[in-house]
Amino acid sequence: MNLQLPTDDEICAAFEKGQAAILDLFHEVSRQMQELAQQMAQQAEALQALQARQAKDSRNSSKPPSSDGYRKVKRTESLRKSGDKPNGGQPGHDGQTLLASETPDRIETHEVPNCGHCQALLWGIESVGYEERQVFDIPATRIEVTAHRAEIKVCPECGRASKGRFPEAVTQAVQYGPMVNTWASYFPNQHYVSVERTTEILADLVQHRVSEATVLKASEQLERGIEPSTEAVKGMLRDAEVLHVDESGLRVTGKLHWLHVASTEHLTSYEVHAKRGQEAMDDAGILGGFNGRAVHDHWKPYFNYTECDHARCNAHHLRELCFIDKPYQPSWATDMADLLLEIKAAVDATPAPAMSLSPPELEGF
Repeated sequence: MNLQLPTDDEICAAFEKGQAAILDLFHEVSRQMQELAQQMAQQAEALQALQARQAKDSRNSSKPPSSDGYRKVKRTESLRKSGDKPNGGQPGHDGQTLLASETPDRIETHEVPNCGHCQALLWGIESVGYEERQVFDIPATRIEVTAHRAEIKVCPECGRASKGRFPEAVTQAVQYGPMVNTWASYFPNQHYVSVERTTEILADLVQHRVSEATVLKASEQLERGIEPSTEAVKGMLRDAEVLHVDESGLRVTGKLHWLHVASTEHLTSYEVHAKRGQEAMDDAGILGGFNGRAVHDHWKPYFNYTECDHARCNAHHLRELCFIDKPYQPSWATDMADLLLEIKAAVDATPAPAMSLSPPELEGF
């Protein structure tokens, strides 16, 4: 058999071809690894964003409490540092000490029938003084029914009947008086007691249960009665230099609504609306004519009002810094939160009512 061996050129060509194939394979594997690394990075980023969204709640972000749903959210973690304020009443807080009245409504005298030492009778002996103790109590209350009767008389001259006039407020054969309406509107509007429980309270206190419709009607009458005051408050809020605005979810007949709040140190306006955004804010009638500085939680519809300045609430800054610090732990988040609290402490330390920092202090911060 004649075996022909490859030449050196053929061996070199084959080696170069094999080397090129191996390099192509390595380049292809490298390209695939880069693509996989990019996909993993994108997936990790998406997963981190998803985890961040799921971890956000009303405690560590600007999300409203209503967005927490039915899951339990820890409420005990406070942004206030330990020792900021002592427990109990704060300095300047008015106490509620019970003091004796100089004009008691009723006086009960407890006589001394006989001597506590020798048992001699003391009837008719003039007193030389008194030791007084006062008891503050609420008298038993019950509903009082007043029957208004208008006389009917027949004139002897013309023979026609005439009737006396009822008071202007007495318009029905049977109706509730002003104090019942006052109580019925006071509990749900001043203390946020439910309509049903308001009827129970009245039944317990005055031994008469009013209907839920009566409570609702009393609140409607109250709303109409205070309408001039409500409009005056809105006008003063529009004229304020600094206005705090917020919105929080609440249930109305089982559906999610929003309570829009605008306030200063002394005034507050509440508006319940089915919407959270600008439509509700326009209907509230305050921000549209406001030219001062609005402090809020950075909810985007607020920035549609361009006639006023905007400031973001530092409480929301602290919540989001707290959120950033937990999973990512960047040093700047803690430093920034400490700085905001330090600025607040410096402002609190300035004399009232200014509560502001000097330009050098501001520049330093």
